[in-house]
Amino acid sequence: MRPGAAVLLVSASLLTLALAPSGPPPLPERMADTGGGSQLITAQASRTSSTTGTVTWWNRRDGRWVKAGSVPARFGAKGLVEGNSRKQGTDTTPTGLYDLPYAFGIEPAPEGTTAKYRPVRQNSWWCQDTASRSYNRWTEPRPADCRAAESEHLITYRTQYAYALVIGFNYERPVRGRGAGIFLHVNGSGATAGCVSVSHDAMRRILTWADPARSPHIAIGTDGGPTSIVRY
Repeated sequence: MRPGAAVLLVSASLLTLALAPSGPPPLPERMADTGGGSQLITAQASRTSSTTGTVTWWNRRDGRWVKAGSVPARFGAKGLVEGNSRKQGTDTTPTGLYDLPYAFGIEPAPEGTTAKYRPVRQNSWWCQDTASRSYNRWTEPRPADCRAAESEHLITYRTQYAYALVIGFNYERPVRGRGAGIFLHVNGSGATAGCVSVSHDAMRRILTWADPARSPHIAIGTDGGPTSIVRY
């Protein structure tokens, strides 16, 4: 080997490493819309039939998205479906990009929570009655036009609603029959009725992370196809 050849070989190896692809950009960088804020939650399943996946929360810093945490997640018992075509009572999780209007819980808000936090009381209900003027709204007490059989008495879900964030699906201008009461909440015993759920500890971490001043949103989707999380 001629003098200096070893140095040239090492230099070439370092150049190859430097030019080697470093993998795909972070998930939010591949999304058409992240809600315009500097915080984002992604809830991703492998396919529309999946009942499990991953929830990851991100911060926008210095012009790029940085992962703040990631945990296993559960979805609807019948998988995921495009939000605009979802039907109430189908046990499907709606895909799409949504705001997070407020948090609530049976347990006190974790220390450090800055999001609006509503304590669940004995007379706290979430109306899911399509005939009610309070459709897809928190009510205290339950109004006469909202049937108990078509609503959730929040305090009875002591495990799931220990902590929760309202997902803004069908919330601002509710379409009756599309669905009501879609939350990010604590895991129950299995798949959900359409919500996204994570562990109790993860919900505490998410609640102390979420900052309303940074306009957090949640993006729900799959790895590919028409419900792909990167095609909103």
